[in-house]
Amino acid sequence: MTIKISSCQFELQKFDNFSSFKDQILYAFNEVPLSSDYVLLPELLTMSLLTTYNNYNQFTEKDKEKLGFFLDDYLEFFNNLSQKRKQIIIAGSTIEPTSRGNYNTSYIFDGEGNVLKHRKTHIFPAESAWNTIEGDELEIFKIGPVIFGIAICYEIEIPEIAHIYSRKGADIIFCPSYTSSEHGFWRVRHCAHARSIENQLYVVHCPTIGEIQGPIQNGFGTSAIIGPADLPWTKNGVIAETTSKSSTVVTAELSLEELYVNRKTGTATTYKDRIRRKDIYKI
Repeated sequence: MTIKISSCQFELQKFDNFSSFKDQILYAFNEVPLSSDYVLLPELLTMSLLTTYNNYNQFTEKDKEKLGFFLDDYLEFFNNLSQKRKQIIIAGSTIEPTSRGNYNTSYIFDGEGNVLKHRKTHIFPAESAWNTIEGDELEIFKIGPVIFGIAICYEIEIPEIAHIYSRKGADIIFCPSYTSSEHGFWRVRHCAHARSIENQLYVVHCPTIGEIQGPIQNGFGTSAIIGPADLPWTKNGVIAETTSKSSTVVTAELSLEELYVNRKTGTATTYKDRIRRKDIYKI
């Protein structure tokens, strides 16, 4: 089975209202083939919506929780877009306000009107300023032709998460990210490669990028679709990537059969060898 995946690198911009934000999304989707089965957007892609406030330049870190006010509009827009295009959209993440605090939540729209979500389980230290709390579930999703998991930015740096997804049957991990430094971007990117090699699965990485004058932090990175660094893929494991510093889309076709064969007969069979010596791991 071959599937097609698009990763939509997203640039921070100033907006007058939510309608302007929607226009940017729709413009980006002009580059997404209708034949793509899955479309990934980056972490906290709604961050630019803070600029719709008149007093935006006086905001502090805690004011980022105001993103939660746009949640209903965000859900309605992406649900309609997913159904119209008949595509599964992993719409990055946004703030989900609750009575307990704010989750950094990735929403999945299945193209048929259903909406699922993954709440970030490991909050990056800087996020605590937004009254952000951690989710408690590591679910996999059987939506469309494959089983996948979601690792939001810092989560890809926690090896146990990808290992759990792999053992639950995931063949792909979608990694939306938002890193405020090049150091942060490379931590995420290098860990995406490591998780792919360790678990012999695909990782799709998609960052928020760009800069806006004011309290919103800059975003760094480039999108990539990554596989195990082994035959039949490229030497460095990068199946497709972009070098653009602006909003752009990268698309690739991925073979599940090649992945399954590689797990059995690849040069490095880490998928099975990661659990082969449980006896010494326990020690």
